[in-house]
Amino acid sequence: MADPAVDPDEYCQRKAAASGSSFYYSFLFLPPPRRRAITALYAFCREVDDVVDECEDPTLAHAKLAWWRGEIGALFAGAPTHPVTRALRPCLDTYNLPEEQFLEIVDGMAMDLQQNRYLDFKALQLYCYRVASVVGLMSAEIFGYTDRRTLRYAHDLGMAFQLTNIIRDVGEDARRGRIYLPMDELRRFGVSAADILAARSSGGFRELIEFQIERAGQFYQQAMAALPAADRRAQRPGLIMAAIYRTLLEEIRRDGCRVLEQRTSLTPLRKLWLAWRTWAGR
Repeated sequence: MADPAVDPDEYCQRKAAASGSSFYYSFLFLPPPRRRAITALYAFCREVDDVVDECEDPTLAHAKLAWWRGEIGALFAGAPTHPVTRALRPCLDTYNLPEEQFLEIVDGMAMDLQQNRYLDFKALQLYCYRVASVVGLMSAEIFGYTDRRTLRYAHDLGMAFQLTNIIRDVGEDARRGRIYLPMDELRRFGVSAADILAARSSGGFRELIEFQIERAGQFYQQAMAALPAADRRAQRPGLIMAAIYRTLLEEIRRDGCRVLEQRTSLTPLRKLWLAWRTWAGR
């Protein structure tokens, strides 16, 4: 599946930059070794996420995810073949990145092949933990910490990021037949799954999204309260992401929560400004 002549770090850099993700801006100010490590981890997440998003045949997607599970085994056996896992290999000697956490991420992606609805927030939390909180925990290891309370911060921040993604992408996910908003909460606000799939907005829908924004905000607050002062400097990349994503939530709310019809985003210049301000201010 990979050309051995491809430079692993260049491959990961291109993968991260091409995604256009806000995460890319949080890496810019890191020293090179940590930047290479977090870029490789992010590229891994993009690779397995792309399997689910770009592969229309579920059987083929399952087969590709199975390949990635095998490649994770090869990575920890010292014989990776893909540019991303080859880039990750030296990171294992420096940072605590357990094999089971890589597998947990793949398991989270596999959930998208098995279900496209979540009955309640408890069920959704497992998905968010696997695809985001685990990534947050691994990122905290790469950025560095001295106090284990920082892991609680990383867990909650990952949850907040994924809830923000879910809010932003309601319309885009609906066009793929997916609804990540908990079904019991749709009923509470008088919104049906059919309304979302047909992009029919209502007063109840806006209230539903306001409720989701409030919950995401609570996770941001929990994360910030849990981060020990001693680790704030090391964890600045996560704080940059939080500044960008919290600003995005404010924009969604200011725009009337019209996430069914449009995908709200910040300009690259604004993201860069938020990144610089957060880095310089902490």
